[in-house]
Amino acid sequence: MKQGFFTGLLIIVTYAVSLGFYVWMGTTPPESIFHAIWKGGPIVSVLMALILMVIAYTVERIIALNKASGKGNIPEFVQNLKQDIDNGSIDQAIAKCDEHQSSLAAVLRAVLDRYKKLSDFNITDREKKISEMEKAVEEATIMEMPLLENNLVAISTIASISTMVGLLGTTLGMIRAFAAMATSGAPDAVQLSLGISEALFNTALGIFGGITGIIAYNVFTSRVDRFTYMIDEAAFYIIHTLGTGKSDR
Repeated sequence: MKQGFFTGLLIIVTYAVSLGFYVWMGTTPPESIFHAIWKGGPIVSVLMALILMVIAYTVERIIALNKASGKGNIPEFVQNLKQDIDNGSIDQAIAKCDEHQSSLAAVLRAVLDRYKKLSDFNITDREKKISEMEKAVEEATIMEMPLLENNLVAISTIASISTMVGLLGTTLGMIRAFAAMATSGAPDAVQLSLGISEALFNTALGIFGGITGIIAYNVFTSRVDRFTYMIDEAAFYIIHTLGTGKSDR
């Protein structure tokens, strides 16, 4: 519900801003580039809204993924945590997870909590311990992944439809240009070229929105993949270290 409200509000705000800017472009001098873009038609305002949405989602993802990175250097945190696990300092490792406040720390803390509960119930079966800790990783990862992957689908969707919306605007502009020629009698090459150039602004904006969305999607997907790799690697080490009892004192 909260995410749906954010998306709806973002659509309203970005389109209101782009529509206002589109109206302003219509008041600029006829020889200006803004006036030429304005002549591309109302689809221009939709394309500008899509571009603004990509920018807004990009800012949101940067903030969210920086928050998911926690406090301090992640490789250093993992290395220190492994040392605590090797030394059997489980409580100290849990405290470091609480201090780091990252998605990785949240998953690893779930593993350590599950290990402590198993120890409290005096469960010594190696397979049982490993199975329970693996379940803890899966459960904690399911809780953290929405934070990491949130709005990536929206960015991918915008990247996919921006070019198509741009082509729609271009097609409508071409239809208007040729319809004007058909009603004016003799063909006017200058007017036709002007009409085509105005229509192609839609294509340019659509391609720009698509490129921006694709780049943002790939960058954030790569960051999420690195997060999940670090989670899997650290969790695997901790599970098998604790499961084999190497850290027990």
